[in-house]
Formats: sequence, structure tokens, C-alpha cells
Amino acid sequence: MRGLVQRVSQAAVTVDGQIVGAIGEGLCVLVGVTHDDTEATARKLADKIWGLRVFDDDNGVMNRSVADSGGGVLIVSQFTLYGDTSAGRRPSWIKAARPEHAEPLIQVLIDQLRSLGATVATGRFRTEMQVSLVNDGPVTVLLEA
Repeated sequence: MRGLVQRVSQAAVTVDGQIVGAIGEGLCVLVGVTHDDTEATARKLADKIWGLRVFDDDNGVMNRSVADSGGGVLIVSQFTLYGDTSAGRRPSWIKAARPEHAEPLIQVLIDQLRSLGATVATGRFRTEMQVSLVNDGPVTVLLEA
């Protein structure tokens, strides 16, 4: 399971012209699922997201997590994180899990973040989404669980 984490001052997901999820300051996380991911993998990624120290402390050092800062978390399913271009220019999606496997694991991730205390907004699975964000810093980190 992969999470492309971006520290944001704001982020939103729109589907069919309607905002379905939005946060102010916090983390926008694009999440990819592969075939051998499990509920344990999803919970591990949630813990990593919750504890990732990418927010400045009083001294301007990235020592605070979203747990410390009180920001929101926007979770957006993103199967293309498992795109493979090693054999050419057209990505292969063979490493990306099928929706039947991925969707429940994304939900476990969301539920785990909420159980930790996160305010979580989401995209909408199996839809064409438009994601808008203001990357703060910019700060972008790839997490693997």
C-alpha cells in the first residue's frame, strides 16, 4: 500500500461538479493498493500518516504530525500509484489491486485514521474525481506500508 502525502493549506475533491470532500490545513493523501495488501497493511499506513512529522513546530522545524497540529486528512483512492512504465511509455496497471480488493482496504485506512482521532474527508471510489490542492511548502512524501 502506498500513500503519496502532501502537506496542504487546503484540498478538495469534486465529482460531477459537486465537492464530495474538503479540508483546510492538513494532509492530502493519494492512496494506492496492490494485490497482497491486507487490513493490517491499511492500519499500518494509517498509523504512518497520523504520525508523519511534516508540520513546523514553534522553531520552524518539521517536528509535528497531523495528530499534533489538528489538521484534516483528505484520502483519495489512486490506483495509478502502482502504474509501471518500465517497459515503455504506456503504464501497466497489473500491480494495482482490483476495486473489489482495494475499496474495503481504503475504508479500513479511513476507519483507522478516524479511530486515532483524525478528521477525515474522502473522495468517491470508482468515479472520475478532480482533486484540487494547495501544497504547502511544498512538502510531498511517499509512504509505503
